[in-house]
Amino acid sequence: MKKFLVIGNPIDHSLSPKLHNFWIKKNNLDAIYGKLEVFKSDLTELCENLKQSQLNGLNVTVPFKKDIIPHINVLSGHALRTKSVNTISVENGNLIGHNTDIDGFELSIKKLNYDLTNKSIIILGAGGVVPSIIYALKRMNTSKIFVSNRTKEKAEELKDLFTDLQIINWGELVNFDMIINATSLGLNKKDEFDQNFSQFGKNKFFYDIIYDPYKTNFFHAGNEKGNVYENGLNMFLYQAQKAFNIWHNIEPDINEEVINFLKN
Repeated sequence: MKKFLVIGNPIDHSLSPKLHNFWIKKNNLDAIYGKLEVFKSDLTELCENLKQSQLNGLNVTVPFKKDIIPHINVLSGHALRTKSVNTISVENGNLIGHNTDIDGFELSIKKLNYDLTNKSIIILGAGGVVPSIIYALKRMNTSKIFVSNRTKEKAEELKDLFTDLQIINWGELVNFDMIINATSLGLNKKDEFDQNFSQFGKNKFFYDIIYDPYKTNFFHAGNEKGNVYENGLNMFLYQAQKAFNIWHNIEPDINEEVINFLKN
């Protein structure tokens, strides 16, 4: 039986095992997928387990998408350009690092038929998934990307990868077409956003990376008449679909059955 894991810290909230095991069962595969809370000091042993075929693949989530890279033999193009890995496969004893977050984000936008050409974007946060989002936004021909993070230095580090980013102070806003919550704000009901998002009018696109809970305070801030709101569920589904295809050479279905299964 093949064994797969998602690793991170924290990891309890992850729906990856539920989704992957659903697809494994649907496709009659002899495999199992679990989740494991780990620390940075565990990464060497986990990667060794992959090389020794004790594990067959890993998904990597916060905060290890960058930390895992020194343990990997080969990076795919997406992973190399973003210095971010969320999926690891094994080929001839070599660990291959992939970034399926880019496709996940891009496909979730295309599903809405929303054209990002020449749009101005604000990203709140500078964590593990943000390089993938920036890379995808550039592929979709946005005009300006602003990043705002509580720790400004962490946002500034992103300019090592993307020199034309504009960094703004936390709590500061500029006129935008789309705003993306890539922070953990919203996971707790008490989380509040300090910004007044409505000061630039309506017809804005609010995109929340968080997919559980569905209605966060960012949802309440953006879900006004005339605005578009999308949470992170479709991004989660599409990045998982790409990872599943890398491991099993099968592109599993994303349909109402899958979505209802996850919501229940």
